Amino acid sequence: MAWFLVIVAGLLEMGWSVGLKYTDGFTMLIPSVLTIAGIVLSMFLLSIAARSLPIGTAYAVWVGIGALGAAILGMVFLGEPATPARIFFLGLLLVSIIGLKVTGTH
Repeated sequence: MAWFLVIVAGLLEMGWSVGLKYTDGFTMLIPSVLTIAGIVLSMFLLSIAARSLPIGTAYAVWVGIGALGAAILGMVFLGEPATPARIFFLGLLLVSIIGLKVTGTH
């Protein structure tokens, strides 16, 4: 259950990090409220998961999911560059996330 919470928290982090683009410096009400709610819920779920997982591993997986997802969403929907080098390093990040999860203690 703890790993499921980390994954959901990571997906929320991916969402709120992309949401930052739409807040316009937290001047747009609806995107700002949704982004702040995503931040709070993401960290809350991570804190629950950290009760039974090593914080270093849980945090690294959480950040990795958010970073990987935000980069992919940026390339697919926001017109960010999808160079071969960028895709290669995102692949390395994915391998790292999986490796941390597999070698975790739960």
